[in-house]
Amino acid sequence: MRAIWRNPTPKIDIYVGKTHLTDMTAQTSLSAKGQVVIPKDVRDALGYKPGQTFDVVKTDGGILLRPLARKSGRTTDQIVAEIRALYQHEGPPVTIEEMNAAVDAMFAVEGADMTRDDS
Repeated sequence: MRAIWRNPTPKIDIYVGKTHLTDMTAQTSLSAKGQVVIPKDVRDALGYKPGQTFDVVKTDGGILLRPLARKSGRTTDQIVAEIRALYQHEGPPVTIEEMNAAVDAMFAVEGADMTRDDS
């Protein structure tokens, strides 16, 4: 996701604060406890909320913070109910064999070089 900077000028005293923003980059400092603050504009642009967890990946140039998937807080039953509400099947039930035939026909039309593995 590409970050869009709404206000590249920081609203803090750059001589006192730890965070400095420019048009294309964000800079922050490493604390004595090894903590790094992600600037608010960056957090907002990327949708990071308190409690967001990250994988820390070592790269040739430094580190990459890769966000882990967030849990929605919904139960499986709630998620299934929401999916079912999106699509209401009208007509008689469809068998697995009919579904398989429809998928095979779709791949034949698309010219996909795939075969079914029913093992």
